[in-house]
Amino acid sequence: MQGYPRADGTKGIRNVVVVAYLVECARHVASEIALGFRDRDVHVIGFSGCFRSAYGFQMMERLCCHPNVGAVLLVSLGCEGFDRGELGARIAASRRPVETLVIQHHGGTLATIAEGQKWLADALTTLDEQKPVPMSSHELVVGTICGGSDTTSGLTANPAVGKAFDLMVGDGAAVMFEETGELIGCEHFMAERAARPELGREILACMAKAVSYYRTMGQGSIEEGNLEGGLSTIEEKSLGAYAKSGQSPINGLLKPGDRPPSGGLYLLDIVPDGEPRFGFPSINDNHEIAELMACGCQVILFTTGRGSVVGSAISPVIKVCANPQTYRNLADDMDVNAGRILEGEATLSEVGEEIRDLVAAVAGGARSRSETLGHREFVLGYKSFEPIGPACLPSAA
Repeated sequence: MQGYPRADGTKGIRNVVVVAYLVECARHVASEIALGFRDRDVHVIGFSGCFRSAYGFQMMERLCCHPNVGAVLLVSLGCEGFDRGELGARIAASRRPVETLVIQHHGGTLATIAEGQKWLADALTTLDEQKPVPMSSHELVVGTICGGSDTTSGLTANPAVGKAFDLMVGDGAAVMFEETGELIGCEHFMAERAARPELGREILACMAKAVSYYRTMGQGSIEEGNLEGGLSTIEEKSLGAYAKSGQSPINGLLKPGDRPPSGGLYLLDIVPDGEPRFGFPSINDNHEIAELMACGCQVILFTTGRGSVVGSAISPVIKVCANPQTYRNLADDMDVNAGRILEGEATLSEVGEEIRDLVAAVAGGARSRSETLGHREFVLGYKSFEPIGPACLPSAA
């Protein structure tokens, strides 16, 4: 594996230039700036809301300072509530090249696009001069998410990722799973696997929040596509989602934007704190991928039974397909055919090793299918979180 060294001691497996819009009104200009560089690692992300949001600011800061990001162009309309000055200052403090364009101050759409494209060309020239250095497993952070699940997800792809996670934890990497709303019913299993009793209690409280939240909102994490794929209950889906975590002890509990302080397995709590509010849940794969990336994940493992074609901006997405028929239908979009397990052509352990080896290859420069196809989806909305407590993380000692 190889990575680009950053000032904070992390390494990125990519050297992406991010074009970040700070309100929906600036999205078009940001997209047009990046369009001229679609064959390069220039990715568009952004926060669409006009009102200030502590969560939105933290997410954008963490993403713009992600290990895989080498330079950042901020695009502002000019009158939104987002604190562009502070964000720019924090990016600059991370020793990344950064520039801020304000559409209202730079002559409108065409002038801002032209100026942005000139800055991008210069930034890419600078980044091209940087060379990656060797990178070890303990510098790697990997996240996982499932989407488009069916009856095969919990039998093949999810437990195969769990096997890969156990191998990566053994190698010293930090790995994390999430979707607490899709783990309802498995809370006691997770609490028993907690590395410390106090962490087990935090996991139970986190899951109780998820149950209350979804009950109040009148929605759950099982939907029509899952039912059409043969899943019968939220409990069945939860057991399948839980299988992605493998069997390693759970080392910590994170919230979006928190970075794992050391290797091991972590649970990411994505359910907002406080009173349930409409518009806050993120039953959206790309929003959850963004939250995993904000925690420092350089690679995302995406398991699917029915099929998904999304990738992401910033971090490569590796698709692990659970259903052999889906793999045949969507072979161009899938990286790993875990459905071979159902057809007797491979074991869970063999596919787990294949996933671990593919993560290492992607961290060494190989492109995932979604990268090759140009998928750079990104979603970010409003949420609210309280800081995690000391019981959630392993001690420094």
